[in-house]
Amino acid sequence: MKASTQFSDAIHIMAYIAIYKNTDRLSSTAIAESVKTNPSNVRKIMALLKKADLISTDNGRATPSLAKKADKITFYDIYSSLMSDQYLFRIDTSTEQKCVIGGNIQEVLAKEYSHLQDVVEEEMKQISLGSVLHKLALLEKEKRTGNEELIKDFL
Repeated sequence: MKASTQFSDAIHIMAYIAIYKNTDRLSSTAIAESVKTNPSNVRKIMALLKKADLISTDNGRATPSLAKKADKITFYDIYSSLMSDQYLFRIDTSTEQKCVIGGNIQEVLAKEYSHLQDVVEEEMKQISLGSVLHKLALLEKEKRTGNEELIKDFL
């Protein structure tokens, strides 16, 4: 089973938009280079973020921006904008019903997965994009010089 990186990519894109605001580095091509994906994937994710009112864009112009302050955008907000069914875990429903395990596992897992979903969603609501931007800025300050102007608002 391969895990999707769309959530991680969406956080990356939003952080990129916040840090590179007011620059000429906000095209989907430039963002895609940072994410190491293709520009159409960036545009697809950005469309979902825009639909959820997390970013603002202007047609024909590479000037995306956050629709609200980064501290007010939670991981849950981002996650919710991407996931249509919003379930972290899926139950295999094609098990042998005559088997002790196969005949009962869906019911047991449904309860456990529901609990896990609730716990993870509550934790996601506690993590803001602003906290991620702050941690990114601190790491960048430790690792490199020359980007002080880009990260100063997040230190």
